[in-house]
Amino acid sequence: MPLPKREDIYTYEDYLNWPNNQRIELINGQIYLMTPPSTIHQRISREIFTSFAVYLRGKQCEVFTAPFGVRFPSGNEKSDKEIKTVVEPDIVVVCDKSKLDDEGCKGAPDLIVEITSPSTGSRDKIEKFNLYEKHGVKEYWIVEPDSKVVSVFILQENSRYGRPDVYTVGNKIKVSIFEDLEIDLKDVFAY
Repeated sequence: MPLPKREDIYTYEDYLNWPNNQRIELINGQIYLMTPPSTIHQRISREIFTSFAVYLRGKQCEVFTAPFGVRFPSGNEKSDKEIKTVVEPDIVVVCDKSKLDDEGCKGAPDLIVEITSPSTGSRDKIEKFNLYEKHGVKEYWIVEPDSKVVSVFILQENSRYGRPDVYTVGNKIKVSIFEDLEIDLKDVFAY
């Protein structure tokens, strides 16, 4: 597939046909090339994923790690192939198994974690924040490796994210969608 043109609008069908050696995301039909994650990014992802995986073993909800496609239909598509938003969050928790299929998740996961990098930080904080809020992701974490800070946004009754709870090394994050799960940032940022 040739390099994307900024003015072109892409769909899930294009996403499926993109070469396997290049990861992409689509947000409202606009294509974003993804760079390989750093070692620190991978360590953080591993620690958070492991905490969720151990906790969720034998429970209804499941946790997935990138690359794992999350499709957000707008509602007027005639088929899945016409969906114009497909993202690959770093970590995804899904409790409604009817949203899962062989391609990933269709609709809003219950929780999403994005680990920022210099190339994705503003997209995670603006485009993806607005996307996840609009589609009803209950809990959204933005992890910033350089400052060792995690901002946790919880969807409020008005379907908007409230002010974030901000955590750093030495804090434990109380995961709002589960009664008794805390993630210790001492372990997450132990690099």
